[in-house]
Amino acid sequence: MSIAASIRTAGLPVTLSWGWKRAVIALLAGAASSLAMEPFNAWPVLFVTFSLATWLIDGAGAGRLKGVPAAALSGWLFGLGYFVPGLYWIGNAFLVDAKTFAWLMPFAVLGLPAYLALFTSLGFALARWIWTRDASRILALAAALTISEWLRGHALTGFPWNAFGYALTEPLALAQTASLIGLWGLTFLSVAIFASPAVLIDGSSRRPWIAPATAAVLLLAMGVYGAIRLSRHPTEFVDHVKLRIMQPNLEQDARFNYSAKAAVMQKYLTLSDRATGPHSAGVSGASILIWPESAFPFFLAREADAMAQIADLLPKGTILITGAVRAPDLPPGVRITRAYNSIYVIDDDGSILSIYDKLHLVPFGEFLPFQGLMEKLGFVQLTKVQGGFIPGTARRTIELPNAPSVLPLICYEAIFPGDIESRGGRPGWIVNLTNDGWFGISTGPYQHLQQARLRAIEEGLPLVRAANTGISVVTDPVGRIVARLDLGVEGVLDSRLPAAIPPPPYARAGDVPAAIMVAIGLALAIRRRRKP
Repeated sequence: MSIAASIRTAGLPVTLSWGWKRAVIALLAGAASSLAMEPFNAWPVLFVTFSLATWLIDGAGAGRLKGVPAAALSGWLFGLGYFVPGLYWIGNAFLVDAKTFAWLMPFAVLGLPAYLALFTSLGFALARWIWTRDASRILALAAALTISEWLRGHALTGFPWNAFGYALTEPLALAQTASLIGLWGLTFLSVAIFASPAVLIDGSSRRPWIAPATAAVLLLAMGVYGAIRLSRHPTEFVDHVKLRIMQPNLEQDARFNYSAKAAVMQKYLTLSDRATGPHSAGVSGASILIWPESAFPFFLAREADAMAQIADLLPKGTILITGAVRAPDLPPGVRITRAYNSIYVIDDDGSILSIYDKLHLVPFGEFLPFQGLMEKLGFVQLTKVQGGFIPGTARRTIELPNAPSVLPLICYEAIFPGDIESRGGRPGWIVNLTNDGWFGISTGPYQHLQQARLRAIEEGLPLVRAANTGISVVTDPVGRIVARLDLGVEGVLDSRLPAAIPPPPYARAGDVPAAIMVAIGLALAIRRRRKP
């Protein structure tokens, strides 16, 4: 039996399925699709699962209202199956303070995926609305899911975690296409490429192999382009800039316990000056020392002894970039009820050179929707900051002494493509301070790194990432990892700072190429639908 015949034999029962069988197929296809993401990167599975999705939408035409409601239900089940195993690690955050939050864990593990699956449902419904009977329906699906994924990344502050485009970011050569079209362009290509085998069941088409053959050519072209781009941009380094990243691997509860102040501070100081080999000079060999997000269980700038200890640690000419919770400027005697999640730049005499306040706060982690009402009802966000964190006012580049300017990103700010434009011109590198200790030893930190690294490729900027429990890395502007500390490891990471490259097309044009791709896909599908 030929491959096409085998696919036709498998596809027709899916298309004709209904009821609970259809629901199970959608759920299992979505769950299997999560294997395409880090740390598994088993993206070939999407050739099967996105073909199943296409056949489910084919079969929805037998339902009411031209099959749109049936397609929407299949899309919601597919999305639920995709997001539950892909985001299960969120449940770990509710076990950090189990007495307070453990009862909410099932709602988070199932509730967030159920909400995110609404966007997948919308994509399936939109695709069915413009569905065709030939291979152009693959473009309809690609355009519709790209639109719904873009909405997922923007609605209600957005959460584009594990967007389908990340499936084409490993191996690294494939990820280079993001320098041209960004994450949303990759999402369009991912859906179109992986759904292409579905057309092999089209018995009315004389050449059903054209779509999967085109997909294979696209994958090959992406790999060739990526290999050429990687070869043209070998890793180069900035002169006289030496980094030291400290990864403390602290238990999460210690980071919010003021009584642990002395122990936390001592660990940071000792670990930062640790020698890593017979030729290591400790912190004196670094020009920039980097600590992770929200490094202290206290307001750093208000603790004179802590600032003095930092000044004693830093050699002449060395600066510290660190996360810290920052108190707002209030009159003396006024009680502090809210705070900023911030990054400080501190020089060797303990002076604060610059401050950046996090703009994109985490819902339910750093603030609650309808904060006042929710608090009156007894709810509190995971960080337990009364009133929630205060968002910053602007994303901006920070000037550093004797080093290129840097764009600071805190935690999941690095997952938003096109959202890193800043005041102050193009930076020389990106620093991402994060605390993935919330998520334990799970797939979450690997996915977080995957997404942050794609920002480096999109922008042509090196990425320096300091994480409490890992994964801390230094990447060059095409995404090569030049230094790394793995998840759950305590230690320091010494590296030179890679040099930036000229801004690639995506850094100049943003999401315009992806929007053009979606518009063309929609136009072709609608044109074919109207043609007799």
